[in-house]
Formats: sequence, C-alpha cells, structure tokens
Amino acid sequence: MTYHCLPPTRFVAACLGLLFPLLVSAQVAKSPPRAEGEGPFNRFIIRGVTLINGTGSPPIGPMDIVVEKNKIVLIKNVGFPGVPINPKDRPAANPGDRELDAGGMYLLPGLVDMHGHIGGEGQGAGGEYVFKLWLAHGITTIRDPSAGNGLDWVLEHRAKSDQNTITAPRILAYTSFGQGSPSPIATPQEARDWVRNNKKKGADGIKFFGARPDIMAAALDEARKQGLRSACHHAQLDVARLNVLQTARMGLTSMEHWYGLPEALFTDRTIQDYPLDYNYANEQDRFGEAGTLWKQAAKPFSEKWNRVMDSLIALDFTIDPTFNIYEANREMMLARRSEWHEDYTLPSLWRFYQPSRVSHGSHWHDWGTEQEVAWKENYRLWMTFVNEYKNRGGRVTAGSDSGFIFQLYGFAFIRELELLREAGFHPLEVIRAATLKGAEALGMADRIGSVEVGKLADFLIVEENPLRNLKVLYGTGAIKLTPSNEVVRVGGVKYTIKDGILYDAKKLLADVKKMVDEAKAKENFRITQPGLGKGEAK
Repeated sequence: MTYHCLPPTRFVAACLGLLFPLLVSAQVAKSPPRAEGEGPFNRFIIRGVTLINGTGSPPIGPMDIVVEKNKIVLIKNVGFPGVPINPKDRPAANPGDRELDAGGMYLLPGLVDMHGHIGGEGQGAGGEYVFKLWLAHGITTIRDPSAGNGLDWVLEHRAKSDQNTITAPRILAYTSFGQGSPSPIATPQEARDWVRNNKKKGADGIKFFGARPDIMAAALDEARKQGLRSACHHAQLDVARLNVLQTARMGLTSMEHWYGLPEALFTDRTIQDYPLDYNYANEQDRFGEAGTLWKQAAKPFSEKWNRVMDSLIALDFTIDPTFNIYEANREMMLARRSEWHEDYTLPSLWRFYQPSRVSHGSHWHDWGTEQEVAWKENYRLWMTFVNEYKNRGGRVTAGSDSGFIFQLYGFAFIRELELLREAGFHPLEVIRAATLKGAEALGMADRIGSVEVGKLADFLIVEENPLRNLKVLYGTGAIKLTPSNEVVRVGGVKYTIKDGILYDAKKLLADVKKMVDEAKAKENFRITQPGLGKGEAK
C-alpha cells in the first residue's frame, strides 16, 4: 500500500514524484489531552500473571512483575500452577504502591505495528479514534510510514505521546521520500540534501515508493550516514528498475508488503506479465494483476528462490508483509462483513472503503471468484517465502496498514497475527514477530519488544490464553460455548500498559463506540450492503 488518501490523479502523480507537497493534509483532527489511564506509579506490582515474554520463551507463571515509574525492575516466579502462593515469596508492597491482581491472566509485551498510518482526511479518522483503537488492542508502538498527515503533525503527536499527555501509542515517523520538497527530486545531490533535511526536522526514518536508481542509491547512502532507517513499497512504477534485492544491497533496511520480491525472483522475464491493455491508474487492473505475480516468480526452494532469500538474510533485511491488508482480495465478503464494523467503523471510513473508480484501494469494479482464487494462490506462495525466511533466521515483523480495504485499526493488526499463524509461524513466533522483531527493526530492542528487567513497561494483559486462540486479542473477543450450552464472548485485551501507564482497554473501546454512535446519529447512518443502499444518511 501507499499513502492512500488522494484522488487518483494526485495519488499517481505523487508516486511519480511530481506532487509531494500535496501529500500532506492539515485537516485531520488532533488527539485531545489525555483523560484516560492511571499512573505512572512510583511502584506498580502486577501479581500472579502468566508471562509470555516475547523472546520465544514459553509461558511461565505465576509471576510478579514490579515496575518503577516506567521501567521494569523485577520479574519473579512466585510459585507453581495450581498451588497456593506463599506471601513470603512475593515482592512486598510498600505504602502507596499500586497492585494489580492478574492471577489466571496472561501478560505479553506491548505490540509493535510496523505499518500504522494515523488515520487521514479521506477516512475521516482523527488521532483520538485511531490511537484508542490501537491501544485497546495492546499496540503500544507504531511506525507511521509516510507521515501522511504531515511530518509536523506526526512529530507533534510523537512528542505528546512520549510525554504521555495524549492517549496514544509510541510513534515513529518515517517521512515519504520527497515530502515537503518544493519540486521533484531530480539529482542524487538533491536526494542527499532532502535526507539531511529530513533528519534535521526530527524524522525517525524514510518511506520510499521507488525512485530512479541513482537517486535511490544516493538517498539510501545518505540515510545510512544520518542513522535513519528506511522502508519501501516497491511500487510497480519503479520496480522494473529496482527490485527488493537491489534496494537491500543499496542499504534499504525493510520492505513493506511484497512488491519487488517476486520481481527479484524472476527467472524467465524481467517485467511482470502485464496485459497489454493494463492501466496502473485503474485500481482493478492494479490489484487484479498483482494477484498473479507470485506465480511468475521462481518456484519455492528452487536455486534462484534460495539464493535471493539467503542474500536478503545476509543483509539483515526486514520483511514486513502486511498480509491482512490484501485479504479482501481473496475473501471480499469476509473482510467487508467483519463483525467489528458495525460498532467501531466510522460512517466516513465505511464510505471510504466502498467500490469506487476514484479512490485508491476501492478496486471492486467487477471483482469475483476468479480474482479471489488467483489471490489465494498468491497468498500460498507468498506465505511460503515469508515462513521460510523466518525459519532461516530472517527478520519478519507485523504491520497492518489499517484504514484501507476494509481493515480497521487495531482489529486488522490482530488479523495480521492470525495470518502469520496461517503462514506457518508457531504462536510464540507470531508473538515474537509482533513484539521483539518489530523492536529490532526499529532499533529499539534495548527499550521495548520483550518483558525483561531494564526495559520500558509496555504490556498487554488478557484473561484468556492467546497462544491457544489469537482471536481472544480482538476487541470483540472470541465466541465460546459454555458447559451449560450458553454462547458467550471471552477475551478482548483487558489492560494495556504503555510507559508504565495503566489503561482499561475495554473502556477505550467503549469510547470509540461512542464516537461511532454519535457520528451515525448525526447522519442517520446505517451500514448496508453495496448495491443495496450506500450506507449513507437515510
């Protein structure tokens, strides 16, 4: 995905490097001052929890975890499952300490969404709405790839989040290459100048969509010198000149989605087999043909396939697959009718998702069984590569790209975890991808990503075992039948702790539902099926 909130002519021009100043929207609502959460506390003790620490270590409990301000200072095993805990074995509470009884619950590191666009004008989704959905799902750190609301907007919210004056995850700003430039970047020197200026402004990294090879090489070299990490969506407009292996060798640190990877695996061609009437500005052409791309690549475990994989691993290259954002391409009805839309999707966002010839990612012009079957095969081959990349020691992270193609903030990230599981990851590998591997990719593994003494107090706590069923991490929980034949909902993150501040995750979701209910009432809005009513005011 790219930055998606543009009409098609502006979007295509931006990808071509012609209209970078137009990428920025100044109309996205800012997040209000924080009114939620307790803490940080001088001393905070979480009692009796079962710990999944994010390193790949299996669960262990009961554990007591002691936090001072925003740092973990003690992690202690205080007994054995099913055996009463001896109070003498526990860290003593001092007057004024905050204690939380988490007996029978599970504690994980705060989740890291590596592809988190912070709403947008097109979606009508402001900071508070997006941030609360993320935190309600245990997401305590996000990387904003493109800084699509404007770098100044994102940096303002990054600073407020760091100070905990707003209710928001930790934010890293990766500026879209060329954003803010008064004219298209045309020379390697201009690329270097832009990168240095981006660093000076305070950005954490750069998001590329592709560029002329000499410009890309100069920008990535300068990014390395400036200590900036980088990500790239290898858009079809430039991928024939630079695929993933080539940009990784230039110094790119991570790739988004999968574009550019099949192209690095071609053996009998150098360009995707486009139909001769293909038009990139036609969204169904773009996404329909993308669903045939992995079949054009080298076969799994072939000599070329292995060579490319091993080369990327040797470069310490990160793959952020964002499986979830394309899921509607293989199961449109599943994505469109996900149960959380009714309560948590804003009317403006629902309209943004609908089939359209003038909105990016709304490519359901004539989408049917043939396209979905092709995309199912695309997923099979793509997942095979990603799982084996992990197996050989390559870094795979979790990112959602929410706010597009029927994928909702927070919920979509949990769906990404399920899709990593489908790809072949053990549930512990899934959690590690969503926590420690993301922290490594951001250069923050010394501070976040696992539950270890000395790291920041970023956690989520859930009452059900997420390794047995990742669905219990959804805000809507999971359906379960009781022994008495009663259908109940279980799970949903109970608490999110970010930087030592304790948030009631279910209260955050209730706040979002209230925002959605108020927006619906204002418009007399109801969600309807496309073609049977537009889901607009009645």
